[in-house]
Amino acid sequence: MKRSNIVAPVAAVLLAAPAAAQAHLVNSGLGPFYDGALHLLLSPGDLLGLVAAALLAGLRGARAGRLTVTALTISWLLAGMIGMRLPVTPDLTWLSVLSFLILGVLVAFDTRLSPLAVAALGALYGALHGLLNGSALAAMRAAPSALLGSVLTVLVIALLTAAAVVPVRVLWARVAVRVAGSWIVAVGMLMLGWLAQGVA
Repeated sequence: MKRSNIVAPVAAVLLAAPAAAQAHLVNSGLGPFYDGALHLLLSPGDLLGLVAAALLAGLRGARAGRLTVTALTISWLLAGMIGMRLPVTPDLTWLSVLSFLILGVLVAFDTRLSPLAVAALGALYGALHGLLNGSALAAMRAAPSALLGSVLTVLVIALLTAAAVVPVRVLWARVAVRVAGSWIVAVGMLMLGWLAQGVA
């Protein structure tokens, strides 16, 4: 084989090879704040539970929405600060999946809970996932502003989702919210199946 025939395939392989691989933290090139925001947006387990908590809060009304968004955001921030100081990332995968699956079930059944109970569930979810998020950011040696990016993204998503659901009174629209909760449950069950099979 001629040497000139080898150059083109070798060049194509070298150009296609990535320069660096990042397991968790997405490097956007925009700085640690946006890297933290993207880390949350590209973490389905964190995102699905966040949406489920906000949907549940919105179904329960404006007071539940305000309390839940506040409790969720504050607990995410405080637990994230603790997580950034942990020496190792805790392996709480099962608990993480169960947490958003349970929130999805509560949304799917339109469970009647008091605003304080919904806020407490949001705070627990925020504490668990804030801890995991903070420890993952610390493992990537991310700056503290990356956590701030994650927390502000949590605030915006929870606030917008709950605010969109609070005024919903029409039956078909409430059913659509409940269907969204059932999809979250389906994803959670799929992830649990993968965990049981050792895939995830």
